Amino acid sequence: MSSTVVYLAYLVAAVLFILGIKNLTKPRTAVRGNQLSSLGMLIAVVVTLLDQQILSYSWIIVGMIIGGGVGTYLARTVQMTAVPEMVAALNGFGGGASLFVALANVADPSMGGNTIAQLSIAVTVLIGSVTLSGSFVAFGKLRELKVFSDGSLKIPGGTLTNAILFAVGLLLVLLHTNAPSGALILLLVAVAIVLGLALVLPIGGADMPVVIALLNSYSGIAAATAGFISGNTVLIISGSLVGASGLILTQIMCKAMNRSLTNVLFGVMAEGGETIDADEVYAGKVKSSSPEEVAMMLETAERVVIVPGYGLAMAQAQHAVRELANVMEARGTEVKYAIHPVAGRMPGHMNVLLAEAEVPYEQLVEMDEINPQFEQTDVAIVIGANDVTNPMAREDKGSPIYGMPILNVDKARNVIIVKRSLSPGFAGLPNPLFAKDNALMLFGDGKKAIVELTASLKEAD
Repeated sequence: MSSTVVYLAYLVAAVLFILGIKNLTKPRTAVRGNQLSSLGMLIAVVVTLLDQQILSYSWIIVGMIIGGGVGTYLARTVQMTAVPEMVAALNGFGGGASLFVALANVADPSMGGNTIAQLSIAVTVLIGSVTLSGSFVAFGKLRELKVFSDGSLKIPGGTLTNAILFAVGLLLVLLHTNAPSGALILLLVAVAIVLGLALVLPIGGADMPVVIALLNSYSGIAAATAGFISGNTVLIISGSLVGASGLILTQIMCKAMNRSLTNVLFGVMAEGGETIDADEVYAGKVKSSSPEEVAMMLETAERVVIVPGYGLAMAQAQHAVRELANVMEARGTEVKYAIHPVAGRMPGHMNVLLAEAEVPYEQLVEMDEINPQFEQTDVAIVIGANDVTNPMAREDKGSPIYGMPILNVDKARNVIIVKRSLSPGFAGLPNPLFAKDNALMLFGDGKKAIVELTASLKEAD
């Protein structure tokens, strides 16, 4: 295969990557963006395998069939609530793939006197190992595996340990670059894997959206540095795109959760203030309601905003919510959905969940746009969202979440909170919203409560 054809194919793949990322920025075009990016990756992989004469046509076709089959199976069978941990695992596989590319080149005699190649190998080993171990800790936490979620697995020292491990890792990178050694690389792998564990183990479930975005960036950077090892242009381009977009997304998530990027990098997240007593916050002020009572309220409502959270995903209530919205719209009610950047366990989780239920894209409104509209909203229905609606973030300077941008649902004329109990969210804090004068609790399973509410509203017709 001529070099002209190869580089032309790489150029086409790079353009498809860029167009894919551009289309992924909007729910309406996200599917097309995913398809464009996938096509670009297919072109890049096939051309690389043929150009380097790594595999014959038959093996490439077999690999495409097996990989496509596995991908199709996962896409059709993995539940929406399990997508975050699948993404975490895929980040880990990406980092691991880059790691093994680097390890495979350690023993290559042609790399011996190439300083850039040795530096690329060491940097790829460092970032790839951190991504591999960190991603599977994130997977374990999201999957709620006991060894990761019960706090029994700890690495002492906190931030100091992280800083020491990072410094040792950088030193090993420099030593290997100056005097290449297989022993140094193996030691670097061990140090970096422990660093990945130390970075992610202390992080709570509430901060997983930031972690996933950051590890996604790490996997891209590892791929880019692996591209320098093999001299593969498209790998450098694609890795750089993933790394840059991941860092931008991480910064957006940090802003949404009131975290600094420095704290994310060193695993310092969600450090709380003083303990807040839930009994003192609620103090007999919480008012319970019924589907019939809420239906009466919705009968006269002109504007309703639905606020989805992770509890909605766990209850698989997205289709029930869409049915409720259809009934309200048939009565002339204007319905919108308020989307907080970290309402689920990964960026865009709620958008994808509601798209699965065929909620119109134009009804999905981001936090900055919907917040000024709550004061003109007759009823806000909060389903399984806790921390992202907690007024403590605005009002209590002693709260661990103070300063975190939230959805101002408490400013609506009436607020209905659909929740199993008064249990706290991921941040472990009581929510004063539940005790507001304009708030009513609709206790029960999210899906069942919404189905009963829809039935009551239909009976009123």
